[in-house]
Parts: sequence; C-alpha cells; structure tokens
Amino acid sequence: MLKTKFTALCQNFSKDKALISSLWQEIQLVYSKPTRHYHTLKHLEEIYKELQSFNLTPLLEFAIFYHDIVYDVKRDDNEEQSALLAKKRLEELSVPSILIKEVSQLIIETKMHKASYELNTLFLDADLSILGSSQERYKEYTQNVRKEYAFYDNTTYFSGRKKVLERFLDKERIYESRYFYDKYERQARVNILIEYNSLI
Repeated sequence: MLKTKFTALCQNFSKDKALISSLWQEIQLVYSKPTRHYHTLKHLEEIYKELQSFNLTPLLEFAIFYHDIVYDVKRDDNEEQSALLAKKRLEELSVPSILIKEVSQLIIETKMHKASYELNTLFLDADLSILGSSQERYKEYTQNVRKEYAFYDNTTYFSGRKKVLERFLDKERIYESRYFYDKYERQARVNILIEYNSLI
C-alpha cells in the first residue's frame, strides 16, 4: 500500500522510475531497521488511515514518508535532520521549492507539535493519534517505545518518560484540531494517566 502511494505521489513530479524506486527502497530500509519498534512503516500506514477522510495533499503525503526518516533516540535533532533529508530527496524529484519549504517546516513542527498552519495541525494530530487508541493498542505502543530506548535502564527511562507524559497532561488540549480532539482527547488522557500512574 505505502509503495503504491509513494510511487504515485512522486510521479506527479518526476518520471524517473529508477529514482523513485531508489527513494522508496531507502524509506523501506530505514523504517524497517531492527532498532525501530514503533517508528516503523506501520506508523506511516496509521497516519494515512487517520487522514484518509481529508484531502491528502502532496504536503501531507511527503510529510508522512519523511517526518521520521531520521530517528536516533540518542540525538535531539531528528526532526531537523529529517527535514534536511526530505529537502534533498524532494529536490531530486524536482518538487517545487515552495512545497519543499512547506514539507520541511511541517516535519520540524513535529518536534514540539505546534502547527503554524491549520493544515499542519491535522498532520500533527494524526501523528499523535496513537495516544487516543484502545488501551490494548496503547500498551503495545508504550512497549515498543521502551524497546527503542532499550539502552536506558528503567530508572533513567521512567524518569524521562514521566516528563513527556506530564507535558501532555499539562496541555489544555492534546489535539488542536476539532476533528481529532473530539475523536481522541478523552481516551488519550485516560491512557496517558494510566501509564503515568504505573511509573510513579
């Protein structure tokens, strides 16, 4: 499914089949690394599913594929590096510079999940949709995130994780868009609070 969507997306800008194929192979390889357990191709598929009822513009679609293209839990500049790599790849596809700039901006906004445009809000909320999933799915998500941070001992990991959860709980709204707020806000707060209490 993802390969078909990526190919169709790229063909709007380039007819170079070899280039498009190589870019897809890069995405497939990176998101399938053994160090990844949550930030995988499944995560991209879930964002697609969340946004399927909206008008999926090239901005949103390129952001789906490239927003986590660089993901190293030991770094604090993954979003910036992902945006830079996206810029390079989109230039190879001859994507217009204004669109490249918008894609890069949206990817960087996933760092703090603060949108500069309404359209960006939908993407940022979809990226966090896992927080409002069923308790069973949320538990699977937390286990996979823990695996990605496996090199940390429990004390260190739990301390950092609690800070992340506190930031969400302190927000007036986890989801900025009306659509995702209505759909996931209540369950997200339940899930986060359960996890937080389990770490205390």
